[in-house]
Amino acid sequence: MLPTDVPLSHLSTSLLLLLQLLHPASSFFPNVWSLLAAPGSVTHQDLTEEAALNVTLQLFLEQPPPGRPPLHLEDFLGRTLLADDLFAAYFGPGFSSRRFRAALGEVSRANAAQDFLPTSKNDPDLHFDAERLGQGRTRLAGALREALVAARALDHTLARRRLGAALHALQDFYSHSNWVELGRQEPHPHLLWPRQELQSLARVGDPTCSDCEELSCPGNLLDLMLLTSGYFGSHPSKPPGKCSHGGRFDRSSSQPPRGGINKDSTSPGFSPHHMLHLQAAKLALLASIQAFSLLRSRLGDRGFSSLLPRLLDISPASSLSFVLDTTGSMGEEISAAKIQARHIVEQRRGSPMEPAHYILVPFHDPGFGPVFTTSDPDSFWQQLNELHALGGGDEPEMCLSALELALLHTPPLSDIFVFTDASPKDAVLTNRVESLTQERRCRVTFLVTEDPLRVQGRARREVLSPLRFEPYEAVALASGGEVIFTKDQHIQDVAAIVGDSMADLVTLPLEPPVVVSGRPLGFSVDALLQRVTVRIHGEVSSFWIRSPAGVSQGQEEGEGPLGHTRRFGQFWIVTMNDPPQPGTWEIQVIAEGMPRVRVQAQTALDFLFYFGIPMDEGPHPGLYPLAQPVAGLQTQLLVEVTGLGFRGDSRDLQSHFSHVVLRGIPEGAERGRVPLEPMGPRERGLLAASLPPALLSTTGPFSLELIGQDGEGHGLHRAASQPCTVVPVLLELSSSPGSLAPGSKAPLSLHIASFSGPQDLDLRTSVNPRFPLTFNLSRVRLEPNESVWGHLWLEVPDSAAPDSVVMVTVTATGREGSLVPPTHAFLWLLVLAPASQDPLAATAHSSGPILHSTSSVSTLVTRGRARGGRVGNCWWGTVGGVLLLLGLASW
Repeated sequence: MLPTDVPLSHLSTSLLLLLQLLHPASSFFPNVWSLLAAPGSVTHQDLTEEAALNVTLQLFLEQPPPGRPPLHLEDFLGRTLLADDLFAAYFGPGFSSRRFRAALGEVSRANAAQDFLPTSKNDPDLHFDAERLGQGRTRLAGALREALVAARALDHTLARRRLGAALHALQDFYSHSNWVELGRQEPHPHLLWPRQELQSLARVGDPTCSDCEELSCPGNLLDLMLLTSGYFGSHPSKPPGKCSHGGRFDRSSSQPPRGGINKDSTSPGFSPHHMLHLQAAKLALLASIQAFSLLRSRLGDRGFSSLLPRLLDISPASSLSFVLDTTGSMGEEISAAKIQARHIVEQRRGSPMEPAHYILVPFHDPGFGPVFTTSDPDSFWQQLNELHALGGGDEPEMCLSALELALLHTPPLSDIFVFTDASPKDAVLTNRVESLTQERRCRVTFLVTEDPLRVQGRARREVLSPLRFEPYEAVALASGGEVIFTKDQHIQDVAAIVGDSMADLVTLPLEPPVVVSGRPLGFSVDALLQRVTVRIHGEVSSFWIRSPAGVSQGQEEGEGPLGHTRRFGQFWIVTMNDPPQPGTWEIQVIAEGMPRVRVQAQTALDFLFYFGIPMDEGPHPGLYPLAQPVAGLQTQLLVEVTGLGFRGDSRDLQSHFSHVVLRGIPEGAERGRVPLEPMGPRERGLLAASLPPALLSTTGPFSLELIGQDGEGHGLHRAASQPCTVVPVLLELSSSPGSLAPGSKAPLSLHIASFSGPQDLDLRTSVNPRFPLTFNLSRVRLEPNESVWGHLWLEVPDSAAPDSVVMVTVTATGREGSLVPPTHAFLWLLVLAPASQDPLAATAHSSGPILHSTSSVSTLVTRGRARGGRVGNCWWGTVGGVLLLLGLASW
């Protein structure tokens, strides 16, 4: 806390933030699985998220929010910095940090995965091991360059993954080398700016360590001022007299000289230099901030119009992504899309909900594309306005190919809207597109104008199946979206859901989840919900909605006792009055066939989730992330609740989730209910559940629902934005770290493992764009708990576009007649042009220590976190730097 006798007005910005470091290290949130082995340790995830939060705070302080008062530094003093707090303070209460936290999660998981991936976990160059410091710096600079190029290419998922890998190596330097033991009090001045050779490196014949037979080895480094790092395992083998990494997983530490020098944790069983762990963590944090700041300067330091805020998704707004059928019968639909796009652009321009990206993919028959992406709303509107319904292909059309192209260019956690009046000609892509929507976490809504009275416009060469739209239903179900059938005369009104869906609404679970005509449905409303909307779609003859107080409203249009009802053909929208009454609401629908009901509401209280496997092999225990759970494999579910950290509403902090429910899709049967265990401080919102193999024994899709209570004792019920899928086998596609070059041939590896019954699988591959790919496997049979490795070779033609992204897909399907659902593995790779000069090198580089810079720009550090300035120009305020080190010393 600040001294009580010092007025805030008398303190500089730098000093105000630096004084917050006078708190203990307990302000860090260790990874729970690492914490089990080494309590009190600071993890890669901690360092990465702390650095990103400080960069975000700095951006918010520099760019006052439009239409709102600027942030004040003193509002953040003396407390842990949380993403929810930052977003509430900057954008206003109710604006979700969900996308931002998801982006940080991508970077953090990519960082942690470096210790588990077979292509990276034993590579000394990627961890600054085995005295390969020069090689490590080269690989670090390469990963940062790849992150930079991918961000400029607007492939933010790939950019985050490469950034995570770079940060892992950078942070490892301070834990694996003897930089801290040499008495250094600041990050290495040349790791991020490799224009100068690393100096004073230990040579091959220089002994660096003495023998240590204890777990803790505080004095085993020889008295020399040379930079070294420890050897791990047997590749490469440790020369005589050299230091080991050390710890229980390091076989080299049993060879003289025994012991080791790593500072990875607070546990002597894992880290012989555990007593220096916090000092190493401090320098790793500062270096991570430098890396973020360097990327910020290279991506264009123009506030929110620069690429770094988009890379980290520092916005509550979704992207706007349209896939449009442009055949001759689509005039009304294209007009509706234009009207909605124009409305969104005009209504949200300059507001927090202005889309950060705009994506447009046209299609017809036989073509689709090209994809148009921009961050400029005027350019998007101009491109959209140039689309017209021309020609008139026969039904079906290349819709799923266009949707796949949109998915490759749309940021995660976005909504994609497809406008068409035709079934897909490329239905063979259905399963792959389903998996890609879950990989990219994008929700797809199809707006289909199928008018049986239409006699002009679209030719039909054959009698069309009534099931021809099932691929759309399958993709919508897998992505958490929906298919809405309407007619030309209603499309402009129905298309208004585009704007509604972009408002970050949550979908409220129905009980029972399957809608049957005449059977009442229930849904829970809690005190944190606003703008509750009920959408009903189908051949409906009547419906009613009843509040917890027993007040009912029917299908009559206009204002009613509960809200406002609008009807557009077979589509009803009921907007409830605010605030809605908390409790259990009921709906009953009378209709022909299977009506569709969806209840949505606006709230900041939502959740993110991912799956993982606890790993007890390798240099560091932890959780290895999975894209989807695998049948027969013990799996951990990690939940991150958003909207709990905002201190302006005590109801948020008192709300809690107690259980997670797994439901089969589409039947809605409950598969199991597992308790959620809190991990760390409550406001952080981290929860975990252990999913036993028996619960994941049935392959196929399922939904995740969290249940609990809000701050007023009402039931709290949230559903994941899209379903998950239990896949039959573990399918992992990987490449050697690094990028591709035109004219090169790159080896790829495929790992397939079964943990349940025997599997007979056919394997298929695809590449986008269509580069040549060879594969040594086409079929494989696996017994339970058996695995196999396959090898692929990707040829990059000389004509490959530089600084472009390639996606490789491997699909494993059951043999003909098998009911085993397909499993997909996706791998994104970067084709880089030869660098004429180092793109990361600073324009004005100082060869001296960073703290000796005389720049007047101050250093920002929050409680337990640091924020550096524009390190590309190598600046740290001298006074601020000294205070920073004094503050860090008390960690």
